[in-house]
Amino acid sequence: MSVSHPRVISVFGSATIAPGSDEYGRAERLGRFLAGAGWVVMTGGFDGAMAACCRGAREAGGHTVGVTLRAWNRPANAWVCEERPQATYQERLLYMATMADGYVAVDGGIGTLGELALVWSLLETRSLPPRPLVAVGRRWRRLFDVFAEELVLRREHLALVNVVASPEEAVPVLGQGFVGAEAPNGANSHG
Repeated sequence: MSVSHPRVISVFGSATIAPGSDEYGRAERLGRFLAGAGWVVMTGGFDGAMAACCRGAREAGGHTVGVTLRAWNRPANAWVCEERPQATYQERLLYMATMADGYVAVDGGIGTLGELALVWSLLETRSLPPRPLVAVGRRWRRLFDVFAEELVLRREHLALVNVVASPEEAVPVLGQGFVGAEAPNGANSHG
């Protein structure tokens, strides 16, 4: 008999997004929708989009994981249920990339772009098994249009990332990415 574990979704987004902004609201809604689907929300555990997504998930009754960085010597946001501190930034990135069953990028900057690019590259090189990767918002659509035009990418590279307009669209796309999957990553490797 196999044990069922909830899916874990890594959410990437800017630490500088302010409460009350449209970006904060989108991240908070995403957290609610992910928790509503029964999935664990995993973020970098600090402020901005990370706090917003955790807040939305917690207010919807969900479980949140904050993958923080010891070197920054800052507490996790108030909506983190479980903190998993990492020693280095690289370890933090790899943890969020390898310990999740799916990924969502919301509004962000260089850090968010780096997180998305790392996961995208790991999926493209098959260093990770197939997992859904979703980017939410018009900014990502414009960026991926530029990538398609200016980078050396094949259609199958672009198909690894699903760009959606809103948090409401992210959950069904993630769910479709899980169809036919044997077991969530959590069943085998989450502590």
